Amino acid sequence: MTESWLITGGVGFIGSNFVRLSAQRKRERLIILDALTYAGNLENIGDLLDPSRVIFIKGDICDHLLVSRIFQEYKIDKVIHFAAESHVDRSILGPSPFIKTNIEGTYNLLECARSSWKERTGPLFLHVSTDEVFGMLGSHDSPFTEDSVYKPRSPYSASKASADHLVLAWHHTFGLPVVITNCSNNYGPRQFPEKLIPLTILNSLEDKPIPVYGDGLQVRDWIHVEDHCRALFQVIEKGKRGETYLIGSHSERNNLEVINQICDLVDEILNRAQGSSRKLITPVKDRPAHDRRYAINSQKIRKELGWKPVFSFEEGLRDVVRWYSENRSWADRVRSGDYRRYYETQYGEK
Repeated sequence: MTESWLITGGVGFIGSNFVRLSAQRKRERLIILDALTYAGNLENIGDLLDPSRVIFIKGDICDHLLVSRIFQEYKIDKVIHFAAESHVDRSILGPSPFIKTNIEGTYNLLECARSSWKERTGPLFLHVSTDEVFGMLGSHDSPFTEDSVYKPRSPYSASKASADHLVLAWHHTFGLPVVITNCSNNYGPRQFPEKLIPLTILNSLEDKPIPVYGDGLQVRDWIHVEDHCRALFQVIEKGKRGETYLIGSHSERNNLEVINQICDLVDEILNRAQGSSRKLITPVKDRPAHDRRYAINSQKIRKELGWKPVFSFEEGLRDVVRWYSENRSWADRVRSGDYRRYYETQYGEK
């Protein structure tokens, strides 16, 4: 193994899927730093842990002494920065953790990298961001590109936009080798159950009301998490330092379309009468500043780095519905909080 990668937020949804694909490559030593907040589930990578190859460290990216020690002890070559507070609804209820983790945490990582890499050649700081930093599109607007103006509209997207600006500033001012990726909405296995797709799947499986904000016509560009992760490998290996790459699958769907498709797939899997799950759909009051549409133009990464998605939305969604239907115990542990006991069992924390 020629390199050591620091993967922040590596037991969350996207991070853990990236770790699992990275471990299959068997090329790098993976140092995973995660604070194990509400969405961090060590079970997601527990079967991969290996003191010589996949190392987990519980800790906060805002902890300067800890992060500095990790850089020194493990001779970190690359940072893949997933760690973030990421749920818009939670950012509306309480913005403070989003400011601390997404802005202050990113600043701390940048400074630790800058200090550690003064005499190094070939390092990389990959900052994994979101399309939400660009604000909202109208129904006839062209998709976002790398040149789109930043117009964040929620505390979450504003905190991620701030982090993006810090990362680019550290590149231009201090010469830190960075790349930023802005991705569209991810779906896939091991996503925290409060998100739209897993929430809809689980409520449908359990014959519970399926909440839909407003009219349900908010449009998102959906990408399977494994396609996103494969794009990140291309960026790491071929991306130009100081550049931004937008990652999307050109799979725009409104929320109601997605929910109806999930309902029909659940009915099929459970051998219910077709249309049974759709009866569970329950409109609820729309949230403040709910962006109407996001869409990604991913031509740059496709042309320059040779990436393209593998999953069609229909194929990927079917696989994900089946995964949640076959892993109900995983979801039960997450929703009950029992998943946190895995860390206590593994590491003896009380």
